[in-house]
Amino acid sequence: MATGKELKFGCVVQGAASYTSKQGSVYAPGISAETAGSKVVFLGIVTIPPDGRTKAHFHEHHESAFYLMSGEEVELCTGEQLEHRETARPGDYLFIPAKVPHVAVNRGKTPAVFVGVRNEPTAQESVVMLPELDPLVP
Repeated sequence: MATGKELKFGCVVQGAASYTSKQGSVYAPGISAETAGSKVVFLGIVTIPPDGRTKAHFHEHHESAFYLMSGEEVELCTGEQLEHRETARPGDYLFIPAKVPHVAVNRGKTPAVFVGVRNEPTAQESVVMLPELDPLVP
């Protein structure tokens, strides 16, 4: 992929191998700087296993948006002390602004599978971990 150059054509991308992120969810990058030469956007599939959760964290420089494709219920905990809680079900969208602490918990018995997008193109985005907040979400 042409990196550092102006891209002259669109492309079809097969996607990259999945990996477990620092925050604990499984990412399968589709469009990113690494896979397509993207300069601004990341698009991929994000999975949280049954009864799984992310670790408390925030994203310093980018917004994140997700569409819950399948699963049962995912609890999204946000705020300085993760005090704001909402439940997402398949067909719901989730939005997380930059610098907002958050945890996502799959409260179901099947994998929660999301389409995820963010305005940062690399597969290894800068994440700030907040281990002191993890005990606030059972």
